[in-house]
Amino acid sequence: MQQAPPDAHERFLGSMLGGALGDALGFAVEFHSMDKIRERHGAAGLTEPAPAQEKAEISDDTQMMLFTLEGLIRAHVARRMKPVDNDPVPEVQHAYQRWLHTQGRSWAESAGPYAVHLAEPDGWLITERGLFATRAPGNTCMTALIGFARTHRQASQDNAINDSKGCGGVMRAAPVAVWSHDPAEVFHAAVGVAALTHGHPSGYLSAGVLAVIVHQLIRAVPLPDAVRLARDLLLRWRGHEEQLRSLDAAVELAAEGIVAPERLEERLGGGWVGEEALAIGLYAALAAPDVRDALRLSVNHSGDSDSTGMVCGNIVGALHGDRALPPEWLDVLELREVVTALSQDALVEFSPAPPTNATWSTRYPAW
Repeated sequence: MQQAPPDAHERFLGSMLGGALGDALGFAVEFHSMDKIRERHGAAGLTEPAPAQEKAEISDDTQMMLFTLEGLIRAHVARRMKPVDNDPVPEVQHAYQRWLHTQGRSWAESAGPYAVHLAEPDGWLITERGLFATRAPGNTCMTALIGFARTHRQASQDNAINDSKGCGGVMRAAPVAVWSHDPAEVFHAAVGVAALTHGHPSGYLSAGVLAVIVHQLIRAVPLPDAVRLARDLLLRWRGHEEQLRSLDAAVELAAEGIVAPERLEERLGGGWVGEEALAIGLYAALAAPDVRDALRLSVNHSGDSDSTGMVCGNIVGALHGDRALPPEWLDVLELREVVTALSQDALVEFSPAPPTNATWSTRYPAW
């Protein structure tokens, strides 16, 4: 008997776990040239997660994805308390300051304006000690968050603090898919979240495109149609031209099927910047029908393999649901339980009847 297609919950969980899987797969070869990858792993490149001490380690990409999702949950709790508040960006900023604290900085150094309310960071996610590992955090993200802690100035696309289009904005954007039923609102929220640290249009518009693609896939929209809608929304934004060219290039390359890493890099770049990371991850999801092959394709190149793996995993996980993710890869995924618990909590919070008890308010404080 044919199995029923995955439902929206399975697709969202698949997107979060798939992103973490792609991140972990790529983190093992981040900063490695393709020649070095082949030398270490064989002609086919890296084909399985590379465990470090029995676990496939995640990078800062998954850490920031988790804090993004936690911030969105807390923003939704706040919106329930005060329905006129429909902007999740301040709560996500707060979440990122908690992430900054995990990266070897005291809360006093990290909190900025939030120190007025809290002597220590709150909520359950910050109690997960596994998140305190330092995994090559991006300099742009660190600098932007340190700057916010010092100046209390929240950045936006209209109030940029830099001209960076690094991939640190797009790699953490997929959770924003849960924020609204309206894809235009999702695009806008993802742009706002990415612009907290990245001021170039390609640094934040790439985040909007990814969040909308995931948003549509969760609703069982075919991937090509999801890309077309995201493209249409992209055209409404000032400074979209570079991101548009890269998005179209990914779709065009996918029509060629699976290509050599050298061809991928020549056509789409290395993934170090937002539009390239999105292009490589999307290309792999479009070109390879199998989840394993897509993830492998997304990380075997000379560029930013963990971020391109993250983007691809977010997409294929939403496309196929968590049931399609390789179980033996999930078995060794670091912080799998945390990703799963937070994702399931998000589905509960964004359900028609979210919790209202004191335990939930302690788990996800809103103020």
